[in-house]
Amino acid sequence: MKILGIDPGYAIVGYGVIEYNAGRYSAVDFGAVTTDADVPFPIRLQQIYNGIVSVIIQNDPDEMAIEKLYFQNNQKTAIPVAEARGVILLAAQMNNLAVSEYTPLQVKQAVTGYGQAKKNQVMEMMKRLLKLDSVPKPDDTADALAMAICHAQCAGTKLRSLLNSNNSVRTFGGSFNKI
Repeated sequence: MKILGIDPGYAIVGYGVIEYNAGRYSAVDFGAVTTDADVPFPIRLQQIYNGIVSVIIQNDPDEMAIEKLYFQNNQKTAIPVAEARGVILLAAQMNNLAVSEYTPLQVKQAVTGYGQAKKNQVMEMMKRLLKLDSVPKPDDTADALAMAICHAQCAGTKLRSLLNSNNSVRTFGGSFNKI
């Protein structure tokens, strides 16, 4: 299974594509779609959309995993990030890509086995699981790879297969929402 992980934002959108087969992970592609703060916001959204569509076309992933929005510290960026996330979801939909959402706690749990792991612990495990020489930069890219690993961990569970049998529930954690 080829999974596209996304760490949404509007200045930097991290992406990471992994191949998951028989319990083994390998990094296929990773990087970031970036936008310049001097560019009008609607154009930045278009750049994000075009960048993610390009990643989807180049890598042909089977599914996409994206972080659920959670704003504890920087609430003033909530709406712009939500708008950027919307165009990312649109890019997935326009390319017939199934989307699953995960919370930061779920990513930490899946990658390290501990939901309260520190960021550097998550990054180190992600690097080890993917057999990378170093943690990719920017951090958004590494976060996107961790998101893809999280999805790979959840994709093989009985819960996941039950949820997919009805083909409507894609959100994990808290309440289930249709997207």
